[in-house]
Amino acid sequence: MPKTPADSAKDEKKSPAARSLEREQRSQRNKDEELDRGLKDTFPASDPVSPTGSTTSGAPREKKR
Repeated sequence: MPKTPADSAKDEKKSPAARSLEREQRSQRNKDEELDRGLKDTFPASDPVSPTGSTTSGAPREKKR
């Protein structure tokens, strides 16, 4: 949702702690929404959804000299 000039003025009056808390809450909502989408996209399934990113296993590459 785009911010209005009134929203921007309100944000300027907030303390850094309040702005930080709002950012954390937005981040958590985004993670929750992503998990919900993943659950809906895979239902019904026998394996649970993993809300984490994928990684590559194995030893790190050796540096060329």
